[in-house]
Amino acid sequence: MQTNTTLAHRIVAIDTVRGLVMLVMAIDHLRDMLHLPAVTQDPTNLSTTTAAVFLTRWITHLCAPTFVFLSGTSAYLSLRKRTEQGGTTTNAPARHFLFKRGLVLIGLELTLISFALWTDWQFRSLLLQVIFVIGIGLILLSWLAKLPIRWLAVAGLVIMFSHDVFTLAPPFVSTPARLLWALLFRTDVFPFSPHFMLLVGYPIIPWFGIMLLGFACGPLLSQAISFRKPRLLRLGGLSLSVFVLLRFLNLYGDPAPWAVQKTPLFTVLSFINVSKYPPSLLYAALMLGIMFLLLWLFDGVDNGLTRLLTVYGKVPLFYYLCHWYLIKLSMFIMIWAQGYSLRDMPIGPLNFGRPPGAGVSLGVMYLIWLVLIVLLYPACRWYARYKAAHPEVVWMRYV
Repeated sequence: MQTNTTLAHRIVAIDTVRGLVMLVMAIDHLRDMLHLPAVTQDPTNLSTTTAAVFLTRWITHLCAPTFVFLSGTSAYLSLRKRTEQGGTTTNAPARHFLFKRGLVLIGLELTLISFALWTDWQFRSLLLQVIFVIGIGLILLSWLAKLPIRWLAVAGLVIMFSHDVFTLAPPFVSTPARLLWALLFRTDVFPFSPHFMLLVGYPIIPWFGIMLLGFACGPLLSQAISFRKPRLLRLGGLSLSVFVLLRFLNLYGDPAPWAVQKTPLFTVLSFINVSKYPPSLLYAALMLGIMFLLLWLFDGVDNGLTRLLTVYGKVPLFYYLCHWYLIKLSMFIMIWAQGYSLRDMPIGPLNFGRPPGAGVSLGVMYLIWLVLIVLLYPACRWYARYKAAHPEVVWMRYV
């Protein structure tokens, strides 16, 4: 086996791939806020969608599993820098940092991110999404990181391959039991009152399984590039092979079986139309397979594109917070430009604030996306440089 890379230095491919998925993620969030039919139509409903709208939504499926997986990998690398070589990570101060960062992420999800999403000072809607589940995952890893890596890898695989069974359970009648089940296993909505609604978008167990796999891949990604790169290719091929085999059999792994459609193109779209809420086995296998291939593709590559993507990937949480507020500002500008006023904005449970009839075409939405990522580039570059130059600023270690 090759000797480990120097962990004091970042593994650039991680930042590059993370930067790519952060940019792609903004497409989906802009679609939610700006695209005219986004509120009334499901972009993956093959009976009503178009190929362009379907693929606009589908490409963003890559983002959450990559983000969660690489959060697990980054947690391992962060712990590894402070520990000796071996099969476990036992450094207590480093694990305490993971615990505290998890709490920070949960707090951000419930406050700044929630406000950016709904623009509601009364917080009548609360959506538990990716930052929340990463925060929970870091807290769990702060306790479980003492265990052997192989145990965590096996646990991640068991969760990934088995959790679809739990989604088949009949719904609970009792609200507390139903809420607990939703937090652990399945997406659900809880209208606790006419003035408050809780949405569990990212149940903990299936997403934590993906984070465990990312943590367990930390030792591989800490090896020399000559050792890790061919193995990333093999992992990508293996994951995609699992997807193709199980999807072709159409027996297990996703609640929505594929079927022959009205055209060959739509039949292909049906084949790759996998379920994200909660993340099915086939969804995870397909998206993680693509992620491994991207890591393989970008590992060791230094060019203008990788340097551009790395600017965003080095500061993912800063980017995430800023992009939500820029997207919401874009929505306000669109509403004003189309002749609506603040009084026309429906603010309340499950309302983004976009008036009925307001919105733009898919092409215009993509143009706005390009403007947004251009605006975020200098901000992300400045923040990354400032953070690197000021390690004494404690709060910046968490953002």
